[in-house]
Amino acid sequence: MDVVTISRQMGSWGSVIGKLVAERMGFQLVWRDLINQAALRAGAPEVALAMIDELGLLGVNPTGQQQQDYLNAVSQVLHELADAGKVVIIGRAGQVVLRGHPRVFHVRVVADEEVRVQRIVEEKKVNPKAARAQILASDRARKLYLSRYYQVDWNDPCLYHLVINTGRISCEVAAEMICHALNRLPEQIIR
Repeated sequence: MDVVTISRQMGSWGSVIGKLVAERMGFQLVWRDLINQAALRAGAPEVALAMIDELGLLGVNPTGQQQQDYLNAVSQVLHELADAGKVVIIGRAGQVVLRGHPRVFHVRVVADEEVRVQRIVEEKKVNPKAARAQILASDRARKLYLSRYYQVDWNDPCLYHLVINTGRISCEVAAEMICHALNRLPEQIIR
């Protein structure tokens, strides 16, 4: 196995784990740059802004065709990355777009809401009420994105090979678990 997708809740530190896995395995880390690649391919960077604008603050309203072009471009980029291998992909519905790809290991990173609130308070220097509001808005937006564009429930554990709770497991141990799984799994796993 040489491709990992990481789906994460805001404040769960999934991005930190993704970076650790990429460093330990010598893999490329792909995150926001994927959005830029897809937007360029779709010929509409404003569509990318609208698709990642979780709260709708930018006021960009792409047409249905523009949205579909963007999603097709994201899918193409994700498949190219997975086919090349040695990559950790954070977000952009990788667990759905690459579902069934024989070289991909899907990970979900979660944590209890209170743990995530405390982390956002510390990271962003905001009060707990603001942190909670950001977390709830992010969770709603991510769930809606997967439901609207891919007709799946973001929280469905069957989308993932491994679900990790960073409220109970450190990022280092989580990264170790993922790396161990990658090294132990056969080249093709049961989907």
